Amino acid sequence: MNHPDHTIKSRVAAISVVASTGMAVAKFVVGIAIGSLALISEALHSSVDVVATVITWMVVRVSDRPADKEHHYGHGKLESVSALGVIALLYVLAGGILVESWSRLREGAPPPTISAIPFIVLLIDIAVNFWRARALHRAAHDTKSQALAADALHFASDVLGSIAVIIGLALSGLGYAWGDAAAAIGVAVTIALLGLRMARSTVETLVDRAPEGVSEKATAAISAVPGVIDVERLRVRMVGATHFIDAIVQVPRTFPIDRVEEIKRKAQDAVTRALGDADLTFTAVPVARDNESVRERIMVIARNAGVAVHHVTVHDLSGRLTVSIDLEVDGDMALNEAHDIAHELERNIRDEFGEDVEVDTHIEPLEPELPLGADAAPDRVETIKTALSRFAADGAIHDIHSVRVRNTDAGEIVNFHCRAAPSMSVIRVHENVDEIERALRRAFPTVKRVISHAEPPDAQ
Repeated sequence: MNHPDHTIKSRVAAISVVASTGMAVAKFVVGIAIGSLALISEALHSSVDVVATVITWMVVRVSDRPADKEHHYGHGKLESVSALGVIALLYVLAGGILVESWSRLREGAPPPTISAIPFIVLLIDIAVNFWRARALHRAAHDTKSQALAADALHFASDVLGSIAVIIGLALSGLGYAWGDAAAAIGVAVTIALLGLRMARSTVETLVDRAPEGVSEKATAAISAVPGVIDVERLRVRMVGATHFIDAIVQVPRTFPIDRVEEIKRKAQDAVTRALGDADLTFTAVPVARDNESVRERIMVIARNAGVAVHHVTVHDLSGRLTVSIDLEVDGDMALNEAHDIAHELERNIRDEFGEDVEVDTHIEPLEPELPLGADAAPDRVETIKTALSRFAADGAIHDIHSVRVRNTDAGEIVNFHCRAAPSMSVIRVHENVDEIERALRRAFPTVKRVISHAEPPDAQ
C-alpha cells in the first residue's frame, strides 16, 4: 500500500513532466523561428526543468522507502542530493546564457523578428508555470519534500524569466537592439538568484541544521508530559519529511520501569502532534526529586541492589535517623550469604544518609511466587468464620464476611473482610484487626497467615 505523501508527490511530479516538455518545445521552436536569444534561453531553462522533474519523479519513488539495514534513517536525503544536482544544472545553464548574451551585446547581433506569436506563447507559459508552481509548492509544503520544493522554484523562475523575455522582446520591437540580449541576461540572473535560495535550504538539511523553531516545539511538547522533570538535551535532524529527535530526559528515579515506558510513549505522541512526522529516541535519566521521602530513597537503594524489602519503618530519634527493614531472601540460602546481602544493603543506606544512621535488617524467607494450594473444606471455612466472629464480638470490628481458607504446603492462609465505623482512624482499625488475627493464630496453630480487608458499612 502506497503512503499518501508518496502518491501525492509522484502524481504532481508526473504532471510537471508533461507540462514542462510541452512548453519547452513551444518556446524553443518559436525562439529559433524569430531568432530570439532570450526566448531560446528560456526554452533551455524549461528543458532543464524537464530533466529536473524527471529526476524528481524518480527520486520521490525511492525517498519514501522505509529505513533498512543500510539506511537507518530512511532514504529522504536522496531528495536533498537530487535538489543539489538540479541546482548545479541551473547554474551551468545560467553561465552559458550569460556568455552568449555578452557575446551578442559585444558583436551587435541583429534583433529578433517581432510578431504576436512569441507573446502569446509566453503568456500561456506564464499561466501554466504559475499554476504548476503553486501546485508543486503546496505539495512540497504538505509532504515536506525538498525535491518538489526545488521543482516549484524552477517553475517560479520560469514565470519571472518569461516576464523578462516579454520585456526584452518589447524593447527590441521598439528599436532597442540590445533588448533581447539584456532579457537573456535577466533570465540568467533570475535562475542564479532563485537557485542560490534553494541551495542554502538544501545544504542546511544535508549538514543536519535543526529546522527553525523545531527544537523549541519538541522541548515544549516533551516537557508537558506528566512525569518529565526536565529535558536535559535535545537534538533534531531532518531526513526527508521526518523529524528525527534525540532527547535525554530527566524522570524521577522512584518511578518503576513500566511508568517510564508510559512516559516515553506519551512523549512520542506529543512530538508527533506538535511536528507531524516525528521519530523520537528517548533516553531516560533517573534523578532524585527534592521532595523524595526517606522511605522512597531507601526503596530506590534496595531496588538498585536487586533485593526485595518491605515494611520499611523510619524514625527520627533526637536528630538521629533509625531505619528498620524486612529483607526477603531465598529460604534455602545459607545464613552467612543472607547476612552479606543485608550488610551490603545497610552499607548502601549509610552511604546515602551518613555513617551515624542506625539500620536494622530483619532477614526472612522470600515467599514463593506461585505457592501450591487448595480451598479448604466448607466445614473448615465455617469453623474459621465462627472463630473470627467470636474474636470480633463486642469490639470495634464487626460483620465478618467473605471468609476464604486455603491449604498450602506451609500451612493455612485465611482471607476475610470485615467492617468498621467510617470515622475510625486507620491506626485504630489496624490495631483491632491485628488483635483478631493474633487470636486466630493462637487458636489455630496451623494458620500461617491471615489477610484482612476492613471497609466502611456502606462499601460493596
